[in-house]
Amino acid sequence: MPVFDFKNEPVDKKDAVCTYEAFDSVNDAPDAEHPLMVLDNSAREWKHHSTGFFTNPNKRTSFEFEEEGGVVSADILKIDSRFVHLLKWLGENRIKVRLSGRNTAEGYAVYKIREQAFGGGTKLSSEDGFLQFMIERLLQSNPPVHRDDEEDEIDENGDDMKITSIQSITDFLTCAGDTLPENIGLWARRNLAVARSHEVSPEERRHAQRALSTMLNIQWKSNYFESIDPVEARRILDEELYGMESVKQRIIETVIQINRTHTLPAYGLLIVGPAGTGKSQVAYAVARILKLPWTTLDMSSINDPEQLTGSSRVYANAKPGVIMEAFANSGQSNLVFIINELDKANAGKGNGNPADVLLTLLDNLGFTDNYMECMIPTFGVYPIATANDKSMISAPLMSRFAVIELPDYSPEEKQIIFSRFALPKILKRMSMRDEECVVTEDGVKAVVDLYSNTTGIRDLEQAAEHIAANALYRIEVDGVKEVVYDETAVRELLSAK
Repeated sequence: MPVFDFKNEPVDKKDAVCTYEAFDSVNDAPDAEHPLMVLDNSAREWKHHSTGFFTNPNKRTSFEFEEEGGVVSADILKIDSRFVHLLKWLGENRIKVRLSGRNTAEGYAVYKIREQAFGGGTKLSSEDGFLQFMIERLLQSNPPVHRDDEEDEIDENGDDMKITSIQSITDFLTCAGDTLPENIGLWARRNLAVARSHEVSPEERRHAQRALSTMLNIQWKSNYFESIDPVEARRILDEELYGMESVKQRIIETVIQINRTHTLPAYGLLIVGPAGTGKSQVAYAVARILKLPWTTLDMSSINDPEQLTGSSRVYANAKPGVIMEAFANSGQSNLVFIINELDKANAGKGNGNPADVLLTLLDNLGFTDNYMECMIPTFGVYPIATANDKSMISAPLMSRFAVIELPDYSPEEKQIIFSRFALPKILKRMSMRDEECVVTEDGVKAVVDLYSNTTGIRDLEQAAEHIAANALYRIEVDGVKEVVYDETAVRELLSAK
């Protein structure tokens, strides 16, 4: 009696052979000592620059070298866990690459991969743009969270490299989906399904694609912060700020706290003081110390909470809010958020209070944008707010900050700031030498006296610019070598309206 095999499967079918061991790394500058992967060189040593293809990992994880005598295969012995899916993608799509590496005792240590040819597909640009973008993004990422085998079967999909096409989005998620926060990875797969679907309106597909492009263009980092040198932090503060010892002390305390916990403090900074006392300058100095990108939010221009939270996708002209756009513009999730004029947050004229939106951002529990429809991790956001009048700030908002009050400068401090900081800065900007524009001690006192009824140092900076411009005019037009301003000359120049 004949027996038929309806499965029609070959008897000698072999299972996939995985030859490598994946290792976790956070190194972002690969070299021979810290390679992307290691290939077997026990049979022969490989050239510094070698061309070929990665094999389909569904069969065997190896690399086919194109040598003069033909194709020679070498197994992959070790690979950075961040590059496992990129390796799979290169092998499945038969993309020709050039490896750069060095023969070591462990094997052929590969530290650079470049696209050699177009590969017969449409996934890579001829300029090697997408592959290099992916490698750089993966090098900046943390190792993927090790998941169960069942989760590995989930369809992995896409991104944008300043790329917006569905194909590029799909390729990015395939190669780097494991490096995204879990909720964002799940959100991305769902939105990609919407963007691909023909069962929804074109408007819904466009919104889904735009949201994916915005979200995946952000580098989602961990909440671990490297130690900061307190001596360098103090140098930056002394360079940017004169006096303000209590302010500097508070910032150094924050730096030491970060060094101990390797996380940001639970509370941001609220800097309160009269106009012109350098509140924004303090915020920018902190951003320099933390080595983070910074973005500003001017509450005086926010009249409606929707400007912060974005608009719902049900509207044709919907778009993300300014908070989400700040993440996108900075390119990463860890940043200093400078909120100017926080005391104006209660002055909203729209459908709600913008201050209520800020509470969710400041809680560091996650922020939800109406357009993105996803919770954005905010544990890497360090808020620094400025205000002129803290009595105008609500109690819930005040409770989210450590308050630093800046008093106005004394006349003596203003004299030092004018002569040591304001005037030299203006002269440098105008390409003038110090000896070309000299303000005597009496002249400096006259400048400060003329603006004694104003707070801060903005008027002093404007006075310095007026004096320097007048000196430059006299040097260029009258042909003098230097101009000296005493009390009489200062009062004549600055009092003339």
